[in-house]
Amino acid sequence: MVDLKGQYKKINNEIDEAISKVVKSTNFINGPYVEEFSKSLTDYLKVDFVIPCANGTDALQISLMALDLKKGDEVMCPNFTFISTAEVIKLLNLKIVLVDIDKDTFNLDINCARKLISEKTRAIIPVHLFGQCANMDDVLSFAKDNNLYVIEDSAQSLGASYTLKNGKTLFSGTIGDIGTTSFYPSKNLGAYGDGGAIMTNNSDLARKIKCISNHGSISSYNYEYLGVNSRLDALQAAILNVKLKYLDNYNLHRLNIANCYDKLLVSCDEISIPVRFKQSTHIFNQYTIKVKNKLHRDSLINFLKSKGISTKIYYPKPIHSYFPYRIKSLKFMENTIDICQKVLSLPIHSEMDLKTVNYISDKIKSFFNKN
Repeated sequence: MVDLKGQYKKINNEIDEAISKVVKSTNFINGPYVEEFSKSLTDYLKVDFVIPCANGTDALQISLMALDLKKGDEVMCPNFTFISTAEVIKLLNLKIVLVDIDKDTFNLDINCARKLISEKTRAIIPVHLFGQCANMDDVLSFAKDNNLYVIEDSAQSLGASYTLKNGKTLFSGTIGDIGTTSFYPSKNLGAYGDGGAIMTNNSDLARKIKCISNHGSISSYNYEYLGVNSRLDALQAAILNVKLKYLDNYNLHRLNIANCYDKLLVSCDEISIPVRFKQSTHIFNQYTIKVKNKLHRDSLINFLKSKGISTKIYYPKPIHSYFPYRIKSLKFMENTIDICQKVLSLPIHSEMDLKTVNYISDKIKSFFNKN
C-alpha cells in the first residue's frame, strides 16, 4: 500500500544527516530540533501555533482536555473513521454522539448531526477522511448556531486546503478552534515512528495545550493543569523537518496517481471512483473505491491478492458495532452501515508509477468482465 523504502532512498542523505545531528547533540526530548519543526509546520500551515506531541491519538485527547469539558458532556464525531476519534472521547468520560456520513465523500453529514444534537452537546470533531476536508462551511455554521467547539481531525489530510464560501482558503486543521494530525509512517507526511501535532490560532488554548502535553507543567516543577506525557522526540522532529520540504510534491504525486486511476476506472460500472468535494483539495492519503455489489468485494480482494496487488478496507465496521461503543439506536446510520460493506482502498503512494496504476486498473476491470 506504501513504499517507505523507496521514499527513503531518494532523501537518505538528508535524513541520515538530520538523525546524526540529533544523536551528536544529545538533545533527544524537546529542544531545538522540535522547536525548528514546530516553526516550519507553523509557517507551512499559516497558523499561529503548532504544538507537537507523541501521536495523533494524543493530539485528539489533549485537545479535548484543553476545553474543560465535564463528565457527561457530549462530543459528536463520525461513525465511519478510525477508532481513535471516538476512543479519546470515551477515555475522558464524555458521551460519544456518533454521526452518519455523506454517502459520496464519506465525511460527516451535518444534517444527521442536526437530528442528534442535544443541550449537552459541547463539541464536534469533523474527520477529513482519506485526504479531503469535510464540509467545513456547514460544520462552522452548525457549531456557531449551537455554541460548539470544533476540533478537526486532520490525520489523513495534512496539506489539503479548503475554500470557505467567503472566499478565504485555509489549510486542513486550521479552520476550527483546534486541529490535530498524525505523523504515523504511512501518512503523507510520515515519521519513522509515532508522532502528532496540534494546531490552533487561539493563544490561550495553545498555552494550555502545550502545558497539558508536558505533564500539565508551565515551567519546571510548576504544574498548572492535569496533564499527560506526550512529546514528539527530537529524532522524529528532525526527520519530519526534512520530509516537510517534500510534502507538496508527495501530495501532488498522489493526486496524479488518483487522476490516472479515475480515468482508467470511471468506465467500470461495477465500482464508484472517489467523489471529490469541490471546496476542498484532495491529497489522497487513501484512494478508496466503492464496490457497488457488496457481495463482490471479498472476491475482488482475493483476486487482486492472487495478482500481487495489496488492498485494504478502511473501515470494515461502523464504530457503533464495537463493544465499547455500542449504542442501542441505529437511527440515521444507514450510509455508514452501507459504506462499510462496499469500500476498498487501492495502493497509492508518493513512489508509485503509472505502469503500476495501469496494471491494477486492468486487473480490476478484468475481474468484473469475468463476473
